[in-house]
Amino acid sequence: MNTSQWKPLGIAAALLVLGTAGCTDPTVAPKSTVTGANFFDDPGSYQAFLAKIYAGLALSGQSGPAGQPDISGIDEASAMVVAMYYRIYFQVGMANEFLRQTTDDKLTARGVGSALRTQIQQYRAEARFLRALSYWHGIDLFGNIPLVTEKDAIGTTAPKQSTRVDIYNYVVTELNAIKTQLPAPGAATYGRATGPAADMLLAELYLNDSVYTGTANWAGALTEAQAVIGSAYTLDLNYHHLFMADNNTSPEIIFAITQDGVRTQTYGGVTFLVHASVGGSMNARNYGIDGGWYGLRLKPEAYALFGSGDGRTSTFYTTGQSVVVDTIASFNRGIASPKFTNRTSLGDSGSNPTFVDTDFPVFRLGEAYLIYAEAQLRGGGGSRAQALTYVNALRERAYGGTAGDITDPTLTLPFILAERGRELLWEAHRRTDLIRYGLFTGSGYLWAWKGEDPHGTNPAGVATAATRDLYPLPANELIANPNLRQNPGY
Repeated sequence: MNTSQWKPLGIAAALLVLGTAGCTDPTVAPKSTVTGANFFDDPGSYQAFLAKIYAGLALSGQSGPAGQPDISGIDEASAMVVAMYYRIYFQVGMANEFLRQTTDDKLTARGVGSALRTQIQQYRAEARFLRALSYWHGIDLFGNIPLVTEKDAIGTTAPKQSTRVDIYNYVVTELNAIKTQLPAPGAATYGRATGPAADMLLAELYLNDSVYTGTANWAGALTEAQAVIGSAYTLDLNYHHLFMADNNTSPEIIFAITQDGVRTQTYGGVTFLVHASVGGSMNARNYGIDGGWYGLRLKPEAYALFGSGDGRTSTFYTTGQSVVVDTIASFNRGIASPKFTNRTSLGDSGSNPTFVDTDFPVFRLGEAYLIYAEAQLRGGGGSRAQALTYVNALRERAYGGTAGDITDPTLTLPFILAERGRELLWEAHRRTDLIRYGLFTGSGYLWAWKGEDPHGTNPAGVATAATRDLYPLPANELIANPNLRQNPGY
């Protein structure tokens, strides 16, 4: 459970800023009965507005767990591809508006004092980080998308479609500009963007540079990963603590999307990950929840990544479950893997059995170790011996000793991909990893139900077209904005 300064706000004030957004055009002002002229007369409004941008990473609307959605016209719990595209631009729009309302001229006109003005400058850096994070999601998922900033006038022409490279370059420039302006790591800034969080986002961008721009930057990825490793974070001695209801106390988490069973109620996020991983003969109370949703299980290929003695499998549930997934309709087909839980490291349940307290670790030190190792192997400099040390540090935590250590000949790129699959299971990296390795589409790597309709007849999986490395742009956006061109193959 997150206990930082942001939770007690309840973000009630910030919810008044926008109301429900009925349009996804990022050049159209969000609807609201509250204007900048009166909202920002309250000195506390700046923190509240920023809190709303952070909250948008977890909450779907103004009244959790559902109701008064940020984005109208979609079910808050479905239409995932469309909803993700719209969420990206809702977040971007919020950040842009915050930056418009906090220029020096506007702060002077409102008579904002020097102490608050200094704090607002830090808030501006955080808003820019959150905008960069959303644009990373945008280029990773959709490729060529519009680039809209606070400098674009509201309510004018529809935005032009920028290239993936242009947005990538913009995001990299932004992150390098704000790194030193972000708050320092510590308990008081948990759940907020810090300098190491910016380094970690840059490491992710550079790691996938060959995909986003066509030109690799392994040296950049290694340098940024090393900056994170040399910062204030340490590996959590208990791997599973990273995914528990008190994971806000973990020394490893660099940036998290915070959840709270009372204050940030949502059916998505970690609430989904916990409930959907429980079913069959599993006792929901063992996971601090009031019932399972009979959804998430491991594909056989994911289960096969783990070896005997790997403590990361201790949460796997095998009773009544089969390894083979020959039908998606039955929860018992596939090994259950409730990695996230609404129980604390002391064995207590979270504050609410329906909505969890467990935060989602977007960036953590363990991945920085793996980024360093992969970048080193790909020619990014650094030390091969150091890369091996970092990988074995993760494996020693997983195995509770040196039994799982590997030697130098085993340290290969395929091994790193497999280790990322083990270490980062359910942490939203696998698609991006497989694309970087050239294995997400095509026939080079097949997994159960790849490219197959859930009602199809080939559970072994089939080859897929390279166009699937990107998602399609929403059809409604293509109609509304004639400047947009659909991704090839759709």
